[in-house]
Formats: sequence, structure tokens, C-alpha cells
Amino acid sequence: MCDETRTFQVNQKVVYPSQGVGIITSIEDREFKQEKIPYYVIYLEVSDMTIMVPMNKAEDLGIRPIVAEEDARKALELIGEAYEPVPSDWKLRYQMNLDLLKKGSVMDIAMIVRSLYHRSKVKELPILERKLYDSALKLLEDEISFSLHIPKEQVETTIFERLTPKEPEPEPEPEPEPDVE
Repeated sequence: MCDETRTFQVNQKVVYPSQGVGIITSIEDREFKQEKIPYYVIYLEVSDMTIMVPMNKAEDLGIRPIVAEEDARKALELIGEAYEPVPSDWKLRYQMNLDLLKKGSVMDIAMIVRSLYHRSKVKELPILERKLYDSALKLLEDEISFSLHIPKEQVETTIFERLTPKEPEPEPEPEPEPDVE
């Protein structure tokens, strides 16, 4: 194996923004054009797929470690915050969100989920945008689940609770005064 500095280790969970959360199962050398190249072998549970990524391309592809608990909590908070309305031109909106997904930080992914969720409440999303929303949501759920060590179902519930504005609770009816005779 090459003596190249490794960013990731075997059994480390990583985020591949365009693919999902995965685990590095091994690091292998493969020959390419008479040169041995080290590859990360990453298993992606969400698609039940194993991919190989050259070590020297991992950073360019946005592959990064799972975020710390504090950052996962900040992403959950961001989802419930007020947001800027997104452009009504879906092609422009799609490209902006695709660029955010490629950058791949957990905050970027949370912003995609928040904006597309609220946009979908105004008007149904075009197919490409719907797929982008679904991918971003799944990625966010998986990463937060791994980071906070809680079940994905619980993360999904939390995300939707924060996305959905709460109706103000009605004032309780005052108790009638007892008749005193």
C-alpha cells in the first residue's frame, strides 16, 4: 500500500454527499495505468452498494467524516428557523440546491431540506427537485442518526416537528365560579 497520508480509517463512518452515509470497509491498492493507487472501499447502506474512491479524490468528491453531536444539533435547530424565500424559477432553485448538496456540509443539507420542504407546501416540486429533496432528507436523517446515536425514525420525527409550524394552543376555558349560597 502507498505511504500516502490517510484521511479516513477502516470502520470509520463517512458522508458522501451525493450518495449517502457509508462506512469504510477497507483500503485497497488497485493498479491504474501501471501505477498503484490506494482506494477507499465504502459500503453505503442506503443503496446497499459498495463503491471505490481513490484516496486522492475523496476530498474533491466532498467525502467527510460524520459531524460532531454539536453540529448535528445545530442542523436540527436550523431546520426550525425562519428562512429566506427561494427563487420561484425551479431550475435556478434546483441548481442552487444541487451546488449546496455538492458542498455537502450538514448545515447545507439542512438548508436544502428546509427550503424545499416549505416550497413543496406552496406548490408541488418538479420531479428532479423532489428527488433532490428526498436525497437530502435521507442524508440528513442518516447523518444525524449516526452522530447523535438515535434511531432514524426518531430523527425523522424530530425533523418534521421542527419543519411544521406549531398552531397556537387555544386558551383554556376559565373554570366556572362555584355557586355559593
